[in-house]
Amino acid sequence: MPLEVGLWRVDGAPVRVTTRRMALESRLEELIEADPAILGTPLLLIGRQVPTPYGKFLDLLGIDTDGNLHVLELKRDRTPRDVVAQILDYGSWIQGLTNDEVRDIHAEYAARRHDAKAFDQAFAARFGASPPEELNSAHSLTVVASEVDPATERIVTYLSTGYGVPLNVLFFRYFEDDGRSYLARTALVDDTTATPARVATARGKQEPWNGQDWYVAFGHQDAGDRNWDDARKYGFISAGGGEWYSRTLRGLPQGARIFTHIPSRGYVGVGTVTGEAQPFEEARLAVDGEQREMKSLDLRGSYLRPAATAGDGDSREWIVPVEWEATVPQEQAFWVPGLFANQNSACKLRARFTIDEVSRRFGTDK
Repeated sequence: MPLEVGLWRVDGAPVRVTTRRMALESRLEELIEADPAILGTPLLLIGRQVPTPYGKFLDLLGIDTDGNLHVLELKRDRTPRDVVAQILDYGSWIQGLTNDEVRDIHAEYAARRHDAKAFDQAFAARFGASPPEELNSAHSLTVVASEVDPATERIVTYLSTGYGVPLNVLFFRYFEDDGRSYLARTALVDDTTATPARVATARGKQEPWNGQDWYVAFGHQDAGDRNWDDARKYGFISAGGGEWYSRTLRGLPQGARIFTHIPSRGYVGVGTVTGEAQPFEEARLAVDGEQREMKSLDLRGSYLRPAATAGDGDSREWIVPVEWEATVPQEQAFWVPGLFANQNSACKLRARFTIDEVSRRFGTDK
């Protein structure tokens, strides 16, 4: 049984505030849409009255900071069997939603609300970070109610605690006092122990990769060990200081289009990889149509590192030659909330929003 919520006014002798039934339970749907924080879990709402392939409409659909989906279904006046069966049916549908389909649901919802933010922008505005690469790798199901009968409680508790179904009930009590209205919330199942259901396969949970675009982090540039002005002038990117830092960069294929990002600054260049990675000591770069040893160039950064350090494997600075399409100085780095960032030196860039926005900014989208 959930805890019964009581509310007292104590500015004098304790006076219990009256609990009332909300005039319309749909009002609860409006309140949640206005501020999802009343659910107790930080969510970005991405859909309201979402049409399903089965002719039904899911009340509210949200997403959390991990990219997990949350189905929110109001009980209204349905029977226990009806409301539980309905939300389980929705769960069976949403577990198969791909990354693109999740984004499409948000786009339709945003359009109805006349909100111009793309999904990545809305996610960053809500959570302060870009979306994870995988969306909908897990989900949870919540019945929202002002009250439920014992049969619903038994069914939900049985499925949730006995079989790990990610199902819960959130109760909202509505109070009125001296012309003011209040809501109080409690959960049927302790939500600190609830675990979202994992999807068996990750197929389609990431944005599709176009087979060409890569993200590159040009890191630690302020420490003097590498310099973006060098990279712009002579056409290269680099990483080193340990196996973890250089391994992904060394895997960049020739012909890859790279979107270069300086951590904590923004995007500074778009270009194409023109050769294989080489250690700094052996690297040669095309300068004025002539192949020259990199170590002979007038460089601002220091790229000479010991070959190995304890526990880090290969610590050398690795150089990848690049033909730049467009670059800007570090001081003009481009960044808006929602753009992709990653701690790896290089990885496949699937984030369509980032590709489009950076390409547009650098004039490489023609």
